[in-house]
Amino acid sequence: MDTPPADRLLVIDDDTELCALVSNFLADESFEVEWESDPLRGVDLAISGGHSLIVLDVMLPGRNGVEMDGFEVLRRIRAQSRIPVLMLTAKGDTLDRVLGLDLGADDYLAKPFEPSELAARIRAILRRSVYSLAAVRRGRLNIADVEIDFGARAVARNGLPVDLTSVEFDLLATLMNAAGSIVSREDLMRNVLGRDFSPFDRSIDTHIYNLRKKIGSLPDGRERIRAVRGAGYLYAAPTLPGDRAHA
Repeated sequence: MDTPPADRLLVIDDDTELCALVSNFLADESFEVEWESDPLRGVDLAISGGHSLIVLDVMLPGRNGVEMDGFEVLRRIRAQSRIPVLMLTAKGDTLDRVLGLDLGADDYLAKPFEPSELAARIRAILRRSVYSLAAVRRGRLNIADVEIDFGARAVARNGLPVDLTSVEFDLLATLMNAAGSIVSREDLMRNVLGRDFSPFDRSIDTHIYNLRKKIGSLPDGRERIRAVRGAGYLYAAPTLPGDRAHA
């Protein structure tokens, strides 16, 4: 099956007015949008392979006697597909957010939201999925002048090997797989170091410092790994088609 274009989206939501507004805005942002209000039909479309990302509302009505909220739709999608899913909800409930992420959602956005934030979240997820797909297919991940070989656990810059520790390799792989998006210190502690986050533990910052020295800046001189105050770290990513420059 051919990979769908990176800008084709499926919105599963029964709010007709919201879907019309979101679809029009995303179309202006160079996305192609299909809307489905029936959750069962939405599951079928989501696993068909014809889209690159799903925008899924948590609060969905049942159809034809079948009770199916967004969480159940997500469960059914994840049973057959790893397509990226961004969940929407009218609730700001932390438990709902945690449940959605635990079930395999890639991100979560509470209503009401700014359409521009939705577009930004979608682009961030697409960046991650594009790089992850490339890594799965080729066993390698390349961004600008840096390439990771996952099988050999090796890193090269400009074709020359970069000697990294095991932790530095895992840290770089995590950041590059999420290129263009912030990765929190909490996630880095848990996924790279395998322990719970502590505000007094600065080991991640030390590893980042050493990693920066080894891989240097981007070819154009920009910082490759950027600290985002109070949030975490971000690995610089190339711009996707449809992105707009901001002053």
